[in-house]
Amino acid sequence: MASRHLPNELHELIIDRNRGNNRSRVVAGYCWEWASKRHPAIYDIVMTEHYYQRRWNLIEDGSLWIMAENSISDVGCIHTCQGLEVDYVGVIIGPDLVVKNGRVVTVPERRARSDKSLSGLRRLAKIDPTKAAAEADRIIKNTYRALLTRGLRGCYVLNLSGRSLPSPSRACLSSSPLRSSSRSQWTRGYFVHRHS
Repeated sequence: MASRHLPNELHELIIDRNRGNNRSRVVAGYCWEWASKRHPAIYDIVMTEHYYQRRWNLIEDGSLWIMAENSISDVGCIHTCQGLEVDYVGVIIGPDLVVKNGRVVTVPERRARSDKSLSGLRRLAKIDPTKAAAEADRIIKNTYRALLTRGLRGCYVLNLSGRSLPSPSRACLSSSPLRSSSRSQWTRGYFVHRHS
């Protein structure tokens, strides 16, 4: 059975990887509102069942959060880590990406309202629901594709749905059945993928 403290364990693992060179960070899908933007004392990412609470990364360090030493306690999002790399990344897969019947499925309604990347899709859904669903699927999968590829030396993945996700490779974000590679393994409740 998985530990109730898995998000904290993942974060501690990344903190350990970060020691010495400040080149490891935790990131997550944009499934939690950015409450600390208006109220800096409030935590954004709160998982009471896991005793985990963190803030999104933009409060003090802005777009430099990935390099700031104290930012290791924050969680990055797609908007601040796209195009930047670290040695190791810990990725929290939120409730907007789940596994059903062996396939990766997106759940756009579980995305935070404060994330503007899906704006306009509700209006499009009234006109063309199929096109809106396909666009939301593409945006969410591209978000995780970017997050999962930030780690140059390795990636630790925590899937909150409790279902196994594949290696952070093309199989993870395609509609193909799930696969994993020989460089990948489940360790202590999270998926570890080491790049060659």
